[in-house]
Amino acid sequence: MVDRLAAAALLLLLSPALLAIALWILLDDGRPVLLAQERVGKNGRRFRMLKFRTMVPNALELAHELTDDPYGVVADDPRITKPGRLLRRTSLDELPQLWNVLVGEMSLVGPRPDLVEQAANYTERDRGRLAVEPGITGWSQVNGREEITWPERIEQDLWYIEHWSLPLDLKIVVRTFTQLRRDEEKPVEDEMNIERRRARTGDR
Repeated sequence: MVDRLAAAALLLLLSPALLAIALWILLDDGRPVLLAQERVGKNGRRFRMLKFRTMVPNALELAHELTDDPYGVVADDPRITKPGRLLRRTSLDELPQLWNVLVGEMSLVGPRPDLVEQAANYTERDRGRLAVEPGITGWSQVNGREEITWPERIEQDLWYIEHWSLPLDLKIVVRTFTQLRRDEEKPVEDEMNIERRRARTGDR
């Protein structure tokens, strides 16, 4: 209930900013303004997570030329648009997820929801991160984000779930705001998902 009330209030309060961002994306690179990605939420339920589009429309096709993991993060990614670089660095691209919170698919704080293709690589232990609603921000978001390995992120998410408390959520929210003007990240290659996908599909 608190999440939904807060999301409704924030959507109303931030509506001018949301409109301005949408117009910036539209004028810079055309449609679509929003990206709806299928993600895995609580108990494995699939939902479409909203984001402002920060990459060129054919980003997934271009990914195969840049990395072995088409769903991974690429350093100095040439697919990111001019508005996208600022939106990503400030996390403003995540604001449309307030709608996902409002309709009960996400929480303000929790493990970040993974793509269906990534969740397919989960071990039984990894699936423990699906015990709660995914969040717009989370413990691993304020403790390394893309600069930590996948196994580290999983362990941080599991630690968060085990130690959840309202004061911890408030701490994460505060730390999220202090990182809004962070430097551009230097992501590490997602070796774990690359290897697990190869083992699952038999690719080399």
